[in-house]
Amino acid sequence: MASWSVYILRCADGTLYTGVARDLEKRLLQHNGELVGGPRYTRGRRPVTLLWSAPAPDRSTAQQREAAIKKLPRADKLRLAGRGQVDS
Repeated sequence: MASWSVYILRCADGTLYTGVARDLEKRLLQHNGELVGGPRYTRGRRPVTLLWSAPAPDRSTAQQREAAIKKLPRADKLRLAGRGQVDS
């Protein structure tokens, strides 16, 4: 079982957020303000919903995949998330 996850969230304002987490369920609670520790970016954009996640064997691999995803255009992120839609 992988100990890390890479994920993409959709914020209430329609923006996307990409991150990594060791405990994805706990991290989602933080993003939505139900637990302390969420990032500033999502604080003013709640609620957030999970669009996509993938396991990673270790932190380094997760962060490398996160960095690659963050470089993608929005349309490619949505395709990766299985949405198949190109919207702005």
